[in-house]
Amino acid sequence: MEKTLIAFFSATGITARKALEIAKITGGDLFEIIPKEKYSTADLDWMKTGNRSTLEMKDLSCRPEMKDEVPDCSKYSRILLGFPIWWYTAPRIINTFLESGDFAVKEIYIFATSGGIGVSKCMADLQQAYPLLHFVKGVLLNRDVEVADMNEWLGK
Repeated sequence: MEKTLIAFFSATGITARKALEIAKITGGDLFEIIPKEKYSTADLDWMKTGNRSTLEMKDLSCRPEMKDEVPDCSKYSRILLGFPIWWYTAPRIINTFLESGDFAVKEIYIFATSGGIGVSKCMADLQQAYPLLHFVKGVLLNRDVEVADMNEWLGK
């Protein structure tokens, strides 16, 4: 039986709600990617060029610290990785997560939340940055998650 880890970063709670819905559907284990230093409302104000999230996204080498270590992934065959889209791609803490665990033989499915941007650029950026990882499929979750949608996304 395949075991699934649902790892997610959620700055405002939207992605967390989607991760909880996915966990109910898949029965997967949840792991929240929490930054060591939480983001304030001012940190997330994309209209201000000097805010923390904007500065992180402009720095390709930025790797924000996580509060907790990545769980032992040896018991999981599939990772569902969720995050909000920032500046058309994954937040830098997702890089921190991917570089902190052993995901070499895992199927990684991406789910993202956004005000309207799709996941294709996120997928391409992650595949380019981590060519040895197996990114399977991405989905934008800006609507209610239905069981049929999850089955299609996960290839069942």
